[in-house]
Amino acid sequence: MPYILNIETSTTVCSVSVSENSRLLHFKEINNGYTHAENLHVFIEETLKELQVKPSELTAVSVSRGPGSYTGLRIGVSAAKGLAYALNIPLISVDTLQIMAQAVSNREENSVYCPMLDARRMEVYTCVYDHKLDPKQPIEAIIVDENSIQKFKTYSKIYFFGDGMPKCRELLRNLDNAQFVDNIYPSSKYMCNLKKKKLINQKFENSAYFEPFYLKDFLVNKS
Repeated sequence: MPYILNIETSTTVCSVSVSENSRLLHFKEINNGYTHAENLHVFIEETLKELQVKPSELTAVSVSRGPGSYTGLRIGVSAAKGLAYALNIPLISVDTLQIMAQAVSNREENSVYCPMLDARRMEVYTCVYDHKLDPKQPIEAIIVDENSIQKFKTYSKIYFFGDGMPKCRELLRNLDNAQFVDNIYPSSKYMCNLKKKKLINQKFENSAYFEPFYLKDFLVNKS
């Protein structure tokens, strides 16, 4: 069977799943702050054990590529690269924002979907996808204000969601076409269909040199 391991660590959620083609078989996740270093490899081992699947039976590893937390992405991508390299199997990367859009994109064909990941202050990582999860706007970091939200007016209906959405909700309510979906976060359980397309088209990453998509440079504050 084509077992694929899916890893999602771009936010405070540490999430691992195994799928067969696009069918989710089992997943394990926790949202308890940035505890990925402690939990990720344990979750991988426990998920495979629960399914009685050996690492050698995996046919590919997929990982959330970002944007998101620098530390979270680094841990998840490092684990995925190590497994793919050691097992000599394909490494597949999936956009974090597209993973979130997968959770809500089965609503209406004339709607678009705008995931928002919290960056800092009024800044978010965002993108706009149609119902087929094709991007209508590029992935970008924007500061949400009265001017920047004007770009969202062109759509008949737009769904906003993600952990960056609540702080922007009052501003976004000024848009007549705005709809809101709560409690949507990146999870490995939403990766099954997305990585299947890349597997079929053999869109693989180099397991030695692949790097996460941080979107913004990592900055260290000097005291």
